[in-house]
Amino acid sequence: MSDSEINDPLPRMSKKKAEEWAKHWIESMARTAGAEIRTETEPDAPAAKFTDCVGENNEIADDGRFTLRYDVHAYLARNRQTEGIRAIRDTLKAKGFEIQGYRSDPTMNPVNLVDAKHPNDHQFVSVEDLNDELILLTVSTPCLLPPGAKQQQF
Repeated sequence: MSDSEINDPLPRMSKKKAEEWAKHWIESMARTAGAEIRTETEPDAPAAKFTDCVGENNEIADDGRFTLRYDVHAYLARNRQTEGIRAIRDTLKAKGFEIQGYRSDPTMNPVNLVDAKHPNDHQFVSVEDLNDELILLTVSTPCLLPPGAKQQQF
């Protein structure tokens, strides 16, 4: 990575907007799979997890930049998981995502999974089966800078 890439402008988004965006993606993927998002809450495992951005050389900026990982469980019966996760894969591919991993193999655990990353926006999505009734839907953002913050240079 060159010095200019290190200091390229980061995409700007508030934590609230990033969480709304991730929730929208999760809901869309659940609809595509025919899954029902689990509404029971798990207080020790909130859906949205914000972390500091960590640079290639383990540097952490003081400008408020962050990443978001948003995880949700959704109900989908085992006999529909292969079809549902395949539908998500096909939809992501049609939306320009690069499929980084896909499988449907009953000898493996998880049996079904798809991992994809958008080549321009750099968001990452992942879906996998957890058991006979649940799948895990995950959305991760690239490093985002809050609106109004001055981007720190390295």
